Amino acid sequence: MKKEIHPKDYRLVVFKDISNDEMILTKSCTKSRETIMFTDGKEYPLVKMEVSSFSHPFFTGKVKFVDTAGRIDKFNKKFAKFTSK
Repeated sequence: MKKEIHPKDYRLVVFKDISNDEMILTKSCTKSRETIMFTDGKEYPLVKMEVSSFSHPFFTGKVKFVDTAGRIDKFNKKFAKFTSK
């Protein structure tokens, strides 16, 4: 393995699925400006995710519609002129 290519600043970080408020505490070196109080009473850096294994249909077996950014409406408006009349 090559030396000195891996980051040195690994720390505990909370990843939160914003679609269902589930949280995962794991080690990561990702940057975060937000913090959150975890269930153990300690404060950790927070990284928000739209989809995780707690909400993805492959892992849950349930189909769930997630459109947090309005992408479908934007698509429909953009291509409305191409619909048949």
